[in-house]
Amino acid sequence: MPVAEHVLAHAAERPSKLAVRGPGGELTYARLAHRIEAAARHLAGNGLGPGVTAAIGLADPADLLVAVLAADLAGATPLVGDHTWDRARWSTVTAPLPIVPVTTPLPAAPIDAPLPATASIGASPPAAPLAALPPDPAGPAVRRRARPDDLAWACFSSGSTGRPRAIVRTRASWTGSYHHLNALTGIGPDDVVLVPGPLVSSLYAFAALHTLATGATALLPGRWPGRALADHLAEASVVHLVPHRLPDVLDRPGSLRVAVVGGAALAPGARQAAERAGVRVVAYYGATELSFVAADTDGGGLRPFPEVELEVRGEGPLGEVWVRSPWLAEGYLGAAAGPLRRDEDGWVSVGDVAEPYRAGGVLRVRGRGDGAIQTGGATVVPEDVEEVLRKVPGVGDVVVVGSPHPSLGAVVTAVIESPFSEPPPRALLEETARGGLDWAQRPRHWYAVPELPRTPTGKPARALVAARLASGDPAIRRLR
Repeated sequence: MPVAEHVLAHAAERPSKLAVRGPGGELTYARLAHRIEAAARHLAGNGLGPGVTAAIGLADPADLLVAVLAADLAGATPLVGDHTWDRARWSTVTAPLPIVPVTTPLPAAPIDAPLPATASIGASPPAAPLAALPPDPAGPAVRRRARPDDLAWACFSSGSTGRPRAIVRTRASWTGSYHHLNALTGIGPDDVVLVPGPLVSSLYAFAALHTLATGATALLPGRWPGRALADHLAEASVVHLVPHRLPDVLDRPGSLRVAVVGGAALAPGARQAAERAGVRVVAYYGATELSFVAADTDGGGLRPFPEVELEVRGEGPLGEVWVRSPWLAEGYLGAAAGPLRRDEDGWVSVGDVAEPYRAGGVLRVRGRGDGAIQTGGATVVPEDVEEVLRKVPGVGDVVVVGSPHPSLGAVVTAVIESPFSEPPPRALLEETARGGLDWAQRPRHWYAVPELPRTPTGKPARALVAARLASGDPAIRRLR
């Protein structure tokens, strides 16, 4: 059923329980349910329902969740974007789809440029604004027969390329996995869950909605909380985050007991550091298009997430990861191009590569296949090189890309992130590369930056790094 109906049920059972704390204040479950009901009436009264996509870009995470849950309750498909995008930016990332922007909190303020109630995807939006409904929440409840295959969520994925694509999925492809995540992590209604990132990221949006469906309390700063992190951790029992933020959390874990980590591989030594801090790490591998694929709950390696089938196809040391599960997205809105491929038997892939896999064994992912570097007839997976170089003292993070070469096709290039000090000497980096990498894998060019550009999910933006290198960006300093 819609997450909003879970919220309404929690409000009936525990009305005074804190549901959300964000930059704008707190909402109990009773108050959150009250706002969702009013907002759903606002949307439904303006014709938003099945077949309509509501493009939601709100700065405050509580306001954003109200709009998302209200749209789902009304039967529309919420599409979460960045609140800083203007109409031209929305048009760029959603064309040729019509969009109904929700850029002010609901229900008190009107939204503009609606679709009519009978509109369907592909129609042209009219120019008339939505009518402003009064903020008084009194009125009939908005209820419709929700189905598991309703298109109940859409979000953007940029992967490591920086170019967002709108991905749409059914209600069941998200909400059906909630109980499995609870079983793997132990998350329950008495937890306080810190979600320290923007909800435009599907990783953080999933975490927030899962928290509310569970009946727990969501701490939603809307971005990385910086100096306020320790205050949040003093309350939180669970945190969802990306790997490069885990060390910050482990420095002052507060009352934390579980860290749910996704988006990239864990750095060497991360689990040991978490154990010393008394924090259990549940790491997972997936993609926005695939949702959960595999999880590692104890350091024993990635194993299939419940109800997921895995294959690694291809000959040789690496093959392509293919998945079949109930958690897959339907595809890209507007028939946008993307890495998602589907075969006739329902298996899908986004091009990630892994070592050969046997059913019931450990999945060893080695990165996205379309990021592989072809150098002198050898194929180099950037993540393999990055894993070795992250062990060098003074390396905060690293991105490996291919640089054009007239005879080899490309050579491996490493860009080192060293935020608080001088980067390690090139001699030390090269010594580490010689000790842990094959000849073809060793970087031929070395650069350093104070901070790597990142995607909304916290992954280093590999394609943007490559583009900046190609353009001769002076902020990227060559190591000699």
